[in-house]
Amino acid sequence: MPTPSPACSQALSVFDNKHTEYLEDLCKLVRIPSVSFDGFPPQEVVASAQATADLLKARGFDNVQILTLPGVHPYVYGDYLHAPGKPTLLLYAHHDVQPTGEDSLWRSDPFVPEEREGRLFGRGTADDKAGIVVHTAALEALRSTGGVPLNLKILVEGEEESGSLHLMEFLHRYADRLKADTM
Repeated sequence: MPTPSPACSQALSVFDNKHTEYLEDLCKLVRIPSVSFDGFPPQEVVASAQATADLLKARGFDNVQILTLPGVHPYVYGDYLHAPGKPTLLLYAHHDVQPTGEDSLWRSDPFVPEEREGRLFGRGTADDKAGIVVHTAALEALRSTGGVPLNLKILVEGEEESGSLHLMEFLHRYADRLKADTM
């Protein structure tokens, strides 16, 4: 395996030092039962969007906004455009989750994250609230070492688990904001 660059090593060190803080970021998101299916409280998906927006801001994203369309669960946008002349990467994640199914099949409350044998269990811990935390932690770690070598935009969807029925509508409506060189 190649030796990481000094900037990469510094960013990984920042991540290691803030691991507990990033884990708490994930736990906060998991505690929000943001099920995007019909019949579940839509205000929980709104709360999840707000918590996601707060996290993006706290970890260094700029221009953070909750994007809406009438009758659709909210999406969250943020950017970090501090590398003039460099490419822009569009990141993606989603903050909504699947229903929990039969509660008796869970060893613990699905919306109370529980660490067991070094792994975190709870609805959304991997799919995809962890994705949000990975993006925010990476940006913060790179920023703290002065090493963000490109521009970033992030779109965090609020209805992926229920089929992304309005994703194309969001992409068309917010096309100018979401322009990027790659995804």
